[in-house]
Amino acid sequence: MFATLTLVACASAPLPPTESLNAARDAIASAEQAEARQYAGAELEEANRHLAAANEAVAAERMAEAERLAKQARVAAELAIARTEAAKAAAINREMGRGAEALDEEMQRQGDQQ
Repeated sequence: MFATLTLVACASAPLPPTESLNAARDAIASAEQAEARQYAGAELEEANRHLAAANEAVAAERMAEAERLAKQARVAAELAIARTEAAKAAAINREMGRGAEALDEEMQRQGDQQ
C-alpha cells in the first residue's frame, strides 16, 4: 500500500516545462548571435527577464507559470530577432540608396563633360 501511495505521489508531481525553457534559451542565443543587443536591446532584456522568472517559477514548483513565462521569453527573443533583421535591412537599404545617388551624380558629371 505504501509503495502505491509513493508511486501515485511521484506520478502527480508537476514536471518542469523543459521543452519551452529550451526553446526560450535557444531563441535568446539566436537573438544574441544576430546582434540583437545592438538593435533590439529592450526586447532581448525582456526575454532574459522572462526566462529568469521562468527558472524561478520552476524552482518554486509553479510549472504552469514557468511554462507561460518561458513562452513569453521565446516570443520576446523572436521579436528581438525580427527587429534586428529589420534594422539591418533598413541600414542596407540606406547604403544602397546612397550608392545609387553617388552613381547618378557621377553619371550627370560625365554627361556634362561630353
